[in-house]
Amino acid sequence: MHGLMMDQPLLISSLLAHADRFHGDTEIVSRRVEGDIHRYTYRDAHLRSRQVAQVLENKLGVKAGSRVATLAWNGYRHFELYYGISGSGRVMHTINPRLHPEQIAWIANDAQDEVLFFDLSFAPLIDAVSAHCPTVRHWVALCDEASLPELKTVKPVAYETLIAEADGQYTWPTLDESAAACLCYTSGTTGNPKGVLYSHRSTVLHAMASCMPDVMNLSARDVVLPVVPMFHVNAWGTPYSCPIVGAKIVFPGGALDGASLTELFEQEKVTFTAGVPTVWLGLLQYLQKSGQKLSTVNRMVVGGSACPPALMKAFKDEFGIHIHHAWGMTELSPLGTFNALKNKHLALDDAQQFNIHIRAGRPVFGVDIKIVDDSGKELPWDGEAFGDLLVKGPWVVGQYYGLDKSPLVEGWFPTGDVATVDPDGFIQITDRSKDVIKSGGEWISSIDLENIAVGHPAVAEAGVIGIYHPKWDERPLLVVVLKEGQTATREELLALYEGKIAKWMLPDDVQFVDELPHTATGKISKLKLREQFKDYRLPTA
Repeated sequence: MHGLMMDQPLLISSLLAHADRFHGDTEIVSRRVEGDIHRYTYRDAHLRSRQVAQVLENKLGVKAGSRVATLAWNGYRHFELYYGISGSGRVMHTINPRLHPEQIAWIANDAQDEVLFFDLSFAPLIDAVSAHCPTVRHWVALCDEASLPELKTVKPVAYETLIAEADGQYTWPTLDESAAACLCYTSGTTGNPKGVLYSHRSTVLHAMASCMPDVMNLSARDVVLPVVPMFHVNAWGTPYSCPIVGAKIVFPGGALDGASLTELFEQEKVTFTAGVPTVWLGLLQYLQKSGQKLSTVNRMVVGGSACPPALMKAFKDEFGIHIHHAWGMTELSPLGTFNALKNKHLALDDAQQFNIHIRAGRPVFGVDIKIVDDSGKELPWDGEAFGDLLVKGPWVVGQYYGLDKSPLVEGWFPTGDVATVDPDGFIQITDRSKDVIKSGGEWISSIDLENIAVGHPAVAEAGVIGIYHPKWDERPLLVVVLKEGQTATREELLALYEGKIAKWMLPDDVQFVDELPHTATGKISKLKLREQFKDYRLPTA
């Protein structure tokens, strides 16, 4: 026997249609690559998204299911493409501009993109890749006719000229909710990137879950500034979750330095923001140096990589802003866990609560987890046993785009992360499985060592890698970037670890560098760091 309810598919277009109908006058503010501030409303965005759909269908001749690519910052035009492409039955393919041009071309070819929309700041990148992208028939610059760039390799058309030819009198099609909606490739730290193909259903469910009180807790009273880019993992879903609740959105464009962000935070009275640790570190240093405060921001989310506890503590103590840890990955759309205390934790003192806050959080409804040892045996949730983290759920990848072999292990997706889980379900990511340091048969968490190092007032950033040791197989090397004008010695930094970890976990040496290598998504590239120090010999070896 079936229930007797309406059969209405979960579609991305319905999110913006809802925002237009019930929050039509709510603002969307963007700092454009042209340098100025643009303002309009959800109602305007909905109209222009339908114009995009008309252009794809009638002007550019893009069939349903075809891939349409974007190379763009967080802005209103990119937001329109999110809905105009997917809502009309095409597949939106967001490309990370921080990738190497060869990788960008490889991804565009793998996806068989037919149209590529790009921000003006990426015009040189188009010249570098266009000759290697034979499937792309149309190149569209996200600007008006007056700003249209002259490229050496292709003749782009202006976005504003295109959509001006459409009237927006368009009805969103009723699609199968399992139809492909968005395509995002992994960062490709090992081998070629892999495509993760999200459906309408998975995207809507992920957006609804992210709004919940113990997750991002978004509402119509919030002003949301997503620093995390729309070109990678859909800005953690905020362009979809904000229309659900009618939150005002502020898009920062490409200016992600501390001064530019602070200006927008204050000018637009931002309450909620999300980004990676490197951005928040830059913001913190700017605020400390300038003496400015953030008067309206009341919560920040950090993800992408582990947030150093010292950074969380500084924002809380100096600015009264609570940083929430979240964990996920491209294959999880990306949200897997979020850190929010339970009722029983409220009776704990500040130090005990902080020890919970620094963990990656507990699973969002829809996501299930388990940790296993090398043989696949499930391990206990005691906060001590650590093993490979596996997940499953309706917005977790089942198969990579274009690849026949499923990555799943007995229905679970192996994340590549090593974690502990406490009895309340809070996970603590101890390392990537390929980055964990194995010393004398024992595992050492590079993340723990990095977090302690960043607690030193002179340290801007720290990375820890395993270096070959003839007796212990591997021993940890601490690689440090100092803050401008600051000094610290090897001995000072090693002294930080005393009383905090077991002696056998201590780094064997410290090396100072001007900068650490980063991946296209802003994480420290351990692969490149290991390559940089491949000939280095530890003093203990």
